[in-house]
Amino acid sequence: MADNVEDLPGVGPITAQKLKDVGFVDFMSIAVASPLELSAAAEISESVAAKVILAARERLEMGFETAEKLLEKRSNVGFCNTGSTNLDKLLGGIGVQTQAITEAHGPFGSGKSQLGFSLAVIAQLPEKNEEGGLSGLGGKVAFIDTENTFRPERIAQIARERGMDAEEVLKNIFVARAYNSDHQMLLAEKVSDLLNDGENIKLVVVDSLTSHFRAEYIGRGTLARRQQKLNKHLHLLQRLADRHNLAIYVTNQVMSKPDAFFGPSMQAIGGHILAHAATYRLFFRKSKGTKRIARLIDSPDLPESETVFELNEQGLGDA
Repeated sequence: MADNVEDLPGVGPITAQKLKDVGFVDFMSIAVASPLELSAAAEISESVAAKVILAARERLEMGFETAEKLLEKRSNVGFCNTGSTNLDKLLGGIGVQTQAITEAHGPFGSGKSQLGFSLAVIAQLPEKNEEGGLSGLGGKVAFIDTENTFRPERIAQIARERGMDAEEVLKNIFVARAYNSDHQMLLAEKVSDLLNDGENIKLVVVDSLTSHFRAEYIGRGTLARRQQKLNKHLHLLQRLADRHNLAIYVTNQVMSKPDAFFGPSMQAIGGHILAHAATYRLFFRKSKGTKRIARLIDSPDLPESETVFELNEQGLGDA
């Protein structure tokens, strides 16, 4: 039976419509919200909002469950190949997963955006291809561009080189340019609107995640506000991934560490907030010519390792 928001105590037709207008269309979206967030959206008191959230959680039975049941749920996790067999192997042999945030950081020209372009094409291929071809997610793509780096010409080239209809591939990618961090966060919320309108979004790309946050919040005095805002943005992306079983791929910038005599000389932007929020973290760096080196630096189930891939006409490939 479909969730009916009006069935929750304290939610009438008018309140239900207000909630739906801002994306609270089912019990899960309400259950994972905060009372402050819900009260602002529906113009109700925080105490009433807390009761509504509690009722939604009771309907969903959000408590403990056995690890066996969780394993059964994770059988629904999809995956999208990257275009490079080596990079897929680094990510467990399957590529980028749904219900997870995959982050790639590195210096400019290291291949972060190119991976985003490659995924945006391959994600439209059928799921779990057993004929030796690439496996996609069988869906459409939402692409949030914060640095004006999205190039439809490059997408079309990758599609043609992979034997796909470039025009159809471009039609299945929804692109929006974010002009500041607030706009970026709003666009992430708008992905829910696309899903509610029936668009089969299976991949969300944010390129890059931290560009606006880094430019707008300068100095140590603004660091706490920046991190709180970034944390909220990341939690929204993770909720999208969990609720709709889609994949999230974000690129990230780095800064130099001139005082580093030992260890890495570059550090990812976003600090511990991003380090904890990202499920899989990749560090890209340049090698000779079109070769790039990818290192998996954090994962809940895979060992730290590195591999070599190549940038080519098909997006990504193997040297």
